[in-house]
Formats: sequence, structure tokens, C-alpha cells
Amino acid sequence: MPTDVPPPEPDILTTYAAVAPAKPAVIDPGRAELGFAELEARANRLANGLLGLGLGTGDRVVWCGPNSVEVLVLVHAARKAGLVAVPLAYRFTAEEMRFVIADSGAAAVLVDAEQAARVAAVRDALPDVRHVVVFGGEPFDGALAWDDVLAGGSELPPPPPGDGGGSMIYTSGTTGKPKGALRTKADPAMTATLVATLRLELGTEVHLTTGPLYHSGPLAWATLTHALGGTVVLMRSFDASRWLRLVREYGVTNTFTAPTPLKRIVALPAQELAQADLSSMRSLVANAAPVPYALKQEIVQKLGDGFLFEVYGSTELGVDAVLPPEEQLSRPGSCGRPIPGVEVRVVGPDGTPQPPGEPGELQVRSGSTFEGYHGRERLADGWKSVGDMAHLDEDGYLYIRDRGGDLVISAGVNIYPAEVEAVLHAHPDVLDVAVFGVPSEEWGESVHAVVVPRAGREIDIAALEAHVGEYLAGFKRPRSWQVRDELPRTEAGKLLKRVLRAEHGL
Repeated sequence: MPTDVPPPEPDILTTYAAVAPAKPAVIDPGRAELGFAELEARANRLANGLLGLGLGTGDRVVWCGPNSVEVLVLVHAARKAGLVAVPLAYRFTAEEMRFVIADSGAAAVLVDAEQAARVAAVRDALPDVRHVVVFGGEPFDGALAWDDVLAGGSELPPPPPGDGGGSMIYTSGTTGKPKGALRTKADPAMTATLVATLRLELGTEVHLTTGPLYHSGPLAWATLTHALGGTVVLMRSFDASRWLRLVREYGVTNTFTAPTPLKRIVALPAQELAQADLSSMRSLVANAAPVPYALKQEIVQKLGDGFLFEVYGSTELGVDAVLPPEEQLSRPGSCGRPIPGVEVRVVGPDGTPQPPGEPGELQVRSGSTFEGYHGRERLADGWKSVGDMAHLDEDGYLYIRDRGGDLVISAGVNIYPAEVEAVLHAHPDVLDVAVFGVPSEEWGESVHAVVVPRAGREIDIAALEAHVGEYLAGFKRPRSWQVRDELPRTEAGKLLKRVLRAEHGL
């Protein structure tokens, strides 16, 4: 019977497998290289194998493991089968894993053999999980082997899944228990705008996975590269020296990273940096935390100019503002202006928009924001926020004052730790820093700084105090200090200040 409903468009991976079957889609240096046809075949086999196990459209499937070919295969397979993919941080403890798996309502867990023992330890506490599939090694008792699931699936594309698939990425838990940010639809127009804004090109992109794919930014950039018919080069874990070599060897054109890996790259010995070649790089995107101005200066000086982008975004809100390479050093402290299709505003405690320069809560409205947190009421379309404090200038540029909940109130005065951290990052002896408030009988709260020295350097607190005194008013300066070898961060580079606060009983 005739119908006005158009047939579904072919899956993007299926399309590239047909037009460029041998073109490298995934390269795991020294381990494997898959063309688009082989990636398509494996994704189809896994999708059909999972459907053959009884999974259906809309079922949650947790996946866990370091960056690998299998991770990219399963991401594509979940989309093809109409499943909701739920990434799980591979450094979580067994209990943390249990929480996310149970909270998501997962029907299946696909896990790297390196992390499988932790899933096995809590398997009896996950009655809703029907299947566990282990890849990269032998399965534990009661689990299925990855190769066996693939062997049970056809290489032909599964039937179009219709509505019901998507992703549910759990927030990093920087302030408490992680929450699953649910997305079941994409906005093609917003994706096209982002591609143009970041100067990405169809068919020529080579992406390097600087961060872990379970985090929303690295995952989005890797899958966006495949959507453009480009190649993804895998790093199972970050290493600064190897990063430089891979960029040079494979002609990497884009990546997504937190500031911390960039600091480790520019801190490499001069002889290593002299061998760097970033002439192929067009779009090095920094996000996950504010990018210190001093770091931007070092990147331009040591690695080159014309490719560094800073973006503001989050798991929940997508990419909202972009600062292009030509403005990195002319707009200190800014993360750019809203991209087309995104509206931002800064509101005071009463919800009234703040004038330029006045801080308040940042709110975003666009077609790429999330639908709500799993287990909670869906959010209506409109203004949404993750609680970040910010201000806009007269030209519409966005400045993040601090992440939500980090504000220090000392003697009734608001102090933004990010401002203090930016000053400390500029000191040549400092590799990493965290600033937060601690109780003070006199002031209510006082500013506390934890600093990490660069390799081969020692921290002189008196020198840091003098440095801070040149740039900050007295009430903003740290009143107490601690020197540590490293700071607690997620694999995506987000600082876990809650861990530091807990050491002070907060």
C-alpha cells in the first residue's frame, strides 16, 4: 500500500563501508587496523548478536574499558541495534560500578577483561542484568565471550531500530553520586554547525583519542570523526611523549582534551618538543575545565598557533560556546561566544538576567541539550543549567567564573577559586593546582591552595605568595597551602575537589 513515509536512511557507517571500504576507520597502533568495511561487519555482527540474546530497542547496555577497537565497535553496534549505550568509568571501584549498572537499569554489560573481575565481584547484586560479555580476554564464569556473541550475529545490517536508542552518560560525580544524562535524539543542524565552527572537513579528518572514550567529549569527537568519514587513532591511555609521536606519524588533524594532558605535553623536555610536528593539526579542542591563559601561551610558543580551540560545554548541555584560535590570546579568561543555534544567559538569584560583567548562574537553551537525568522527571524544552557561575561581556563573550558549588564566601565576600587557580597556573614551578574554601573561625571560610610542582621543580610557598600578591587582592589570596605529588582527577581531567574537601572533613 502506498505511503508518504520515506524509507529510513542507511546507517552512516554502512554508507562509508560501501563507498570507502578499505579506508582506515580505526587504528590501534601496533595492534590492529580496521577499514570501514571491517568495522561495519564487526558492528553488525555485535548488534545482531546482542539482538539475538533477546535485547531490544531502548534497552540499556553498559560498556566499560579503556580505549580499544572493541569499544568503538560496540558504540556503533549499540546505535545500529537501537540500544541506549551507557559508558562506565573503567577506574571505578566494584561498588561504584555496581551503582551505575544498577541505577541505569542495564540489561547487559560489555566489559574489558582488565575490569571484568570488578563486575564479577558485584554480579550477584545485579539481578536485572541478563548478560555480561567480556572482550579482550577470557570471560569469568557465567559471562559470555565477545567472540562467541559476534559469531552468533550476521554481518548484514540489522533492521532499522526506529526510536528508542541513544546514550546515557553518567556525570563524573565531582560533587557526589553520578547521574545519568539521557539523550535519545540528535539535532543534525546543530552537529553541522559544530563541524563548521571547529573547521572540521569531510573525508580528511584523523582523530587522536587523547582522553578516555567513556567521557562525553572524547566519545563525541571520535564518533563525529567517523560521521565525517575520517580515521580514529587510539591511545589506550595517555602518554605525553607518545601523543607527540602519534600526531606526527599519522598526521592527526583533530583531538579533544582536558587542560591537564596539554600541560604534560608542553612540560616535556626541550629536545622532545623540538621533534614535535603539529602542522597537520587543524582543531585541537580543549574542554572539561577552564584552560589557564598561561597554558595557552605555552601551547602557542612550543607547539604552534592556529589550531587551539577552547569550548564551553558539558555532558548535559553539549557544546555551547567556542573561542577560535585567532582569539585565544586576545580574550584572556573567555571560552568564547555561543555557537549559532545556542542561546546563553546569566541570571541572578531571582532569575533575572544579569548585566554585562555581573556574575550569576549560566543557563543554556538549544537543540542539543540533554533530556534530563535518568530516574528523574524529564526536563521541558527551554533554559537548562548545570550550576556554573559565569558572566558575559559587552561583546557577548562568555567567562566561566567557577563550576557550580565551588564558590568561597569569606567574610561575606564571594571569591571564585578559578580566578586564583589561573594566577597560580601562571607560575613556572606549578604543574597543577586546586583552590577551595576551608572553615575559618574568623572569616567563615578562607582560601586553601593545593599545588603540584612541575617535574624537576620545587615549590617555594613564599615565592608563590609573592606571585599571587602581584595579581590578586588580599582577600582572594590563599591563607593555607599544601604541596602534593598529584591531584585527584577523573580520567577525563576533571578535578575532584570533593575528595580534597573530604580530607578537611567537609
